[in-house]
Amino acid sequence: MMKNFQAKLQTFAGAMMVPIILFVLVGFYVGIGSAFTNYIVAKGTFLHTLFSLLSSLGFMFMNNLQIWFAVGIAFVLAKKEKGWAAFSGIIMYFSLLTIIKTYAGIQGWTGETTTVEALVASGYTQSAAMNFNAIWGTAQGIFGYNMGIFSGILSGLAAAFIHNKWVDKELPAMLGFFAGTKFVVIMVTLIAIPYGVLIYYVWPYIGLALQSVTGFIGASGLLGTFVFGTLDKLLLPFGIHHLIAFPIEYSSVGGSMVIDGVLYEGVRNIMNGQAASAGATGYLVRNFTSGRLLFQLAGLPGAAFAMYKLARPENRKKVASLLIPAVITLALVGISEPIEYTFLFVAPALYFLVYAPLAGLCYVLAEVAQISINGHALFFMIPNLFQPHKVHALNLLWLLPLTFFAYYFVFKFVIQKFNLKTPGRGEVSEDIKLMTKKDYKEAKSAGDALEVRIIEALGGAENIDSITACATRLRVSVKDDSLTAPDNSWKEHLEALGVVRGKNSLQIIYGVRVGNILTKIKDLLQLD
Repeated sequence: MMKNFQAKLQTFAGAMMVPIILFVLVGFYVGIGSAFTNYIVAKGTFLHTLFSLLSSLGFMFMNNLQIWFAVGIAFVLAKKEKGWAAFSGIIMYFSLLTIIKTYAGIQGWTGETTTVEALVASGYTQSAAMNFNAIWGTAQGIFGYNMGIFSGILSGLAAAFIHNKWVDKELPAMLGFFAGTKFVVIMVTLIAIPYGVLIYYVWPYIGLALQSVTGFIGASGLLGTFVFGTLDKLLLPFGIHHLIAFPIEYSSVGGSMVIDGVLYEGVRNIMNGQAASAGATGYLVRNFTSGRLLFQLAGLPGAAFAMYKLARPENRKKVASLLIPAVITLALVGISEPIEYTFLFVAPALYFLVYAPLAGLCYVLAEVAQISINGHALFFMIPNLFQPHKVHALNLLWLLPLTFFAYYFVFKFVIQKFNLKTPGRGEVSEDIKLMTKKDYKEAKSAGDALEVRIIEALGGAENIDSITACATRLRVSVKDDSLTAPDNSWKEHLEALGVVRGKNSLQIIYGVRVGNILTKIKDLLQLD
C-alpha cells in the first residue's frame, strides 16, 4: 500500500513539472524586458515597445499559473487522449471558479461584503476581519477564494481522474456522439458542482493551515531555511521534492510583498516583480534559491573532484569523462541530478547523511551572507547583466571557494573513512565503461537503438501503462513490474544514471536528454 501511494505521489510530482518551461521564460522575459524598458531604451521608441511586449508576456505567464497547472497536470496524468484531458482541465478550472463564486454569493459573500471595512462593520474584530479577507480574491476576473496555484492543481487532478474513468465510456447508438471524450467533458461540468461546493467549505481550513505554514517559515529563521534545503535534497531521490518547493516559490506559502502597488505571492513571483520594478534596488534575500549557487557552482564540483582524486589511477580518465559533463551541465542550467546520482546509488549514506545536510547549510550561508541575485545557475543569471545594480553577491567571491574546499575535504574524508565505492574506486568495470565509436554506431542501429532497448527493458510495449518525463527522469507506470529489467541493467546497459521504483512504477534518470528519449519512445509506441 505504501509503495502504491509513493508511486502515485511520484507521478503527481512529475506532473507538477510540466509548466516549468514557462517559469524559465518568466525570469528571462521579465528580467530582460523590464531592464531595457526601465533603464536602457527611451519610452516611445521601437525597442521600448518591443521589450514592453516581451515583459508583458512574462507577466501573463506568471499571472496565470493556475491555468498552466490545470492543463499540465490533466495532460500528464491522463493515460490516453491527452489533448482532450488538457481541454477538460481548463474546463474544470473555470467551472470550479464559477461554482465557488456563485455559491459564495448565495451565502452572502461578494467582493464588497468581504472587505475589511465591511467585515468590521458586521461585527468582526480588526484581526479576524483581516484574516478572513485574506482568503478571498479574484482569478481571471472571477471572485472567489484566493487559492493561487492550488486551484489549478485541484482542477487538473479532478479532470485527470474523471478523464481516466470515463474516456472509454460507450453509449447507445443514438447518443453515440456524446460517448468517450465528449462524455468526459459533460461529467467534468456536472462533477464541478458538488466539487466546487465541497471546496467552498473545505478551503478555509486549508487556507488557515497554509497561513500557519507561512507563519512557521517566517518565524523559524535560519532553522526553517536549513530544514527546507535539507528536505529538498532528501526528497529528490523519491521524485517528490517539487512538492515542498513549488508552494514556497509560487504561492502565498512563500510569503507576499507589494511592489509598485501590485501584490506578489511566492518567492519567485516576488523576485520577478522586483526585476520588473524600476524602483527596486535588490532582490529578496530569503528566497530559498541562492543557496543552490553554493553547491551547484562550488560544492558539487568539489565533491566531484574528491571522487576523481580517490578513484584508482587507471580509472581516473573514465571517471573524469563521467563527472566533467555533469559538472558543466550543473553550472550552466542547474540540473544537479546527473552528478548526484553518480554517488547516490553507490553510496546512499554519503548522499543522505552528508550531502543533504551540507546543502541545507549552503542555503543558510547564502542567507546569512545576504546574497541577493536573480537565478540559480549561470544560464538563468543572464538577466542580471542588464540590471547589475540589483545584484548584491560580492560575498560569493569567498563563499564559493570555501564551499568548494569544504565539500572536497568532507567528501574525501567520508569516502576514505568508510571505504565508499564511489565511481572508479572498484575494479575497472562496466559501470564506468566508455563507448567506442563502433559501440556508438552499433547502439544507433535500428534494431538496437536505446529507445527500443528501453521499451524491451520495461517488459515490452504491452506492459507500459503510461510514460512521461520531468526535467531529468522518465516516469513510467507498468502493468507488471516483475517484467522490468533489474536496476543494474539500467545503469550498465541502458545508459541510465539510476532507477527509483514504486509499485508498478519506475523513475529512470537520464539527465537533460530525457526529453528527446521520451519523444522517440512515444514515436515507437505511437502515443500522442
